[in-house]
Amino acid sequence: MSRELEQRLRQRLAGTSEAAPRPLATLELPLRAEKLIRAAMLRAMKPASVLIPVLRRPVGLQLLLTRRSEHLRAHKGQISFPGGRREETDPSAAAAALREAEEEVGIPPREVEVIGYLDDYPTLTGFLVTPVIGLVSNLPSIRPCAREVAEVFEMPLAFALRNSNFERKILRKGGLNVPFFELNHGRHRIWGATAGMLWNLAQTVGDPDD
Repeated sequence: MSRELEQRLRQRLAGTSEAAPRPLATLELPLRAEKLIRAAMLRAMKPASVLIPVLRRPVGLQLLLTRRSEHLRAHKGQISFPGGRREETDPSAAAAALREAEEEVGIPPREVEVIGYLDDYPTLTGFLVTPVIGLVSNLPSIRPCAREVAEVFEMPLAFALRNSNFERKILRKGGLNVPFFELNHGRHRIWGATAGMLWNLAQTVGDPDD
């Protein structure tokens, strides 16, 4: 099952790249909110990257996620992937994602095989996030950065690919009903941009039960 799922993952991501023009994730937002995001993009959103680490484990392929520190100014306590703003010294989106993953959770870039990209994900906070998918075979002991990361945990990739595990919910913000996805795994509630990227991954790779 693990080998078949990895093969499917590679096949569905084949041909993706970070070269412009990049596809944009469909957020399923109300028209007014969609226009707000488009306007923000016209004002040049800040480029950012996240690494979606797919770990080869004896129990199967696992996704690595983090819970952000409560001391951070933005999105404190939320579930996310390792990542952040792209710096001028980063030669590519993938390089930025690998750098951030090493800084946040101690994944050596040499242990990551980049196999593809998801659609760029615009956020209401003004970032355009490029999700980078990387296979990790030999992960040493995880060394989370205490300043940024409160917790690191793993979730089966197959779980994240099942459409039935996602819930559609509504957030009332700024006079708008903003729809978002939520995914609950154990005691972890995953929502917002992270859940949106996982939904994009599920739609790209396909439900393993189909």
